[in-house]
Amino acid sequence: MPTKTLIVIGGGAAGIFCAVNAARFNQDLKIIILEKSSHLLSKVKLSGGGRCNVTHACFDIAEMVKRYPRGTHFVKKSFHQFFTTDTIEWFNQRGVELKTEADGRMFPVTDSSQTIIECLIKEVNKYGIEIMMNRDVKSVERVNDEWLLTASNDQKFSANLLCIACGGYPKSSMFDWLRRIGHTIVDPIPSLFTFNLPGNRITKLMGISVANIKIKIEGSKLIERGPMLITHWGLSGPAVLRLSAWGAKDLVLSNYHFGISVNWVPDHNEHSLREKIQELRTELASQWIISKNPFGLPQRLWEYLAQQSGVSENRRWADLPIREQNGLIKNLVSQPLEVKGKTTFKEEFVTAGGITLSEIDPNTMQSKIAPGLFFAGEVMDVDGITGGFNFQHAWTSGFIAAKAIAHFESNFV
Repeated sequence: MPTKTLIVIGGGAAGIFCAVNAARFNQDLKIIILEKSSHLLSKVKLSGGGRCNVTHACFDIAEMVKRYPRGTHFVKKSFHQFFTTDTIEWFNQRGVELKTEADGRMFPVTDSSQTIIECLIKEVNKYGIEIMMNRDVKSVERVNDEWLLTASNDQKFSANLLCIACGGYPKSSMFDWLRRIGHTIVDPIPSLFTFNLPGNRITKLMGISVANIKIKIEGSKLIERGPMLITHWGLSGPAVLRLSAWGAKDLVLSNYHFGISVNWVPDHNEHSLREKIQELRTELASQWIISKNPFGLPQRLWEYLAQQSGVSENRRWADLPIREQNGLIKNLVSQPLEVKGKTTFKEEFVTAGGITLSEIDPNTMQSKIAPGLFFAGEVMDVDGITGGFNFQHAWTSGFIAAKAIAHFESNFV
């Protein structure tokens, strides 16, 4: 029986995971990975500040799927075949131990993304998978039960089986080569981005992080709670990135010009904070407000919020006028800020959009339109919030595609 050839387009997490598992399941396959750049696994290298946020310590599928703004129902099906527990075990069997941080993110115990890269490349070498760099695929067509590919240098390739794991594209036109196969594309939009606050005084506090805040997009039901970082251009950190993912479709329509409110003391609302300040007026009566921070906020942030609220520098708690008190309460529980623009969060760059999910079988990752065509990773219209969720989708889809490819029989209906 002649050897079948599998070509995987894309040398990222999903593509390489598909390739090495397909090789493991069917060692008669000839496998070639075509990567458009000169680097493999570039997102793996950058993720988590160079530590690689491999997955998330969530072991309940119903809970896990809530972390995907797009693709919820799709991953609900796919996770039954390969889930977080399987990812942990897969790497563990290859000598890579993962650890869980307080927020649930999981990293290699080495705290180095190189550990994950070396593990995957070792598998590539083990199974003799061929990797060809700087091969940007420009066209794909099905001819006589074969896939014919043309790369940017006019080099031709042919394969019986094809897995497209090229990642997301920022522009809809970049998906045209996939449209020509017959697939429908959900136009791409950015997800996981930071909020720009040009000219706002808060940017002078760049570098300050707050462990727990609540942030809301005005005029919507979108709200997130968690850590936030003040940068020289605006706001970043997990709470902001999650909010950007959930709001991606609405925020692009506003041209990234919208209002937010920040609750710097998220265990309080306006009523409970008013009561707390009444207590502070007695407990800290003779102390200067500006120099005594009773809420555990970074001191420079506290001083900024007091100044924004019109609190005099030489004001004692006992002497706080109602007007200044009301201003302080408002800014602590719902400080209004105006966002004008976004900045891509480089380490976690993700696009929403891609291949329409109704055209992909979640049990095999095979195209419902073309036989022998499979998808893995971000090229599909699935995206998760920050915290290891996008990598888990990459591992899951890559593994499922690999299994289906390894046992593929041309009985497409």
